[in-house]
Amino acid sequence: MILSDRDIKRYLREGRIKVEPLDVEVQVQPSSVDLRLGNHFKVFRHTRKSHIDPLRDNVEEYTEDVFIGDGESFILHPGEFVLATTKEWVEVPPELVARVEGRSSLGRLALLVHATAGFIDAGFRGRITLELSNVGKMPIALRPGMRICQLAFEMMSSPAERPYGHPSRESKYQNQESVTPSRIHMDREFREKEG
Repeated sequence: MILSDRDIKRYLREGRIKVEPLDVEVQVQPSSVDLRLGNHFKVFRHTRKSHIDPLRDNVEEYTEDVFIGDGESFILHPGEFVLATTKEWVEVPPELVARVEGRSSLGRLALLVHATAGFIDAGFRGRITLELSNVGKMPIALRPGMRICQLAFEMMSSPAERPYGHPSRESKYQNQESVTPSRIHMDREFREKEG
């Protein structure tokens, strides 16, 4: 069951969902909350690497941080892929999951906001890292503060027994403050092969 605007507002008032900062009148839609683009981007320097090895690579070594000021724009060229962050800090309670989806107005310009990571686990806290791709033929100007995606909340059959961030979980993206590249090399199965 997807939460309606009425339920989203109730959860926000009760502090069970957090989206901060938030302009309720502008950002709360009939069945989602619009999130805005932050100022931090992470660009891949593909000329420095022949391939990505998820087991051995530290992605930080071949990415570059780009910060765009308010009122400026980041130009995403056709075929490019970059990581970005939301302006909002989001907290999802143990009984809900959230899904990041694109806004149709930007989808019609050929902008994708996630490659596969559109699912936000119950218990997640942090800024959401977006996986932006331009699948069109024209560059797209992205401006910090623009509404870039939407977050829909769904009720689970029961609250998670071990939500994301639980001490017994390996929640490698919990409390992320900004763009966070892949941490797949920290997955248990990779660490066990190394050891």
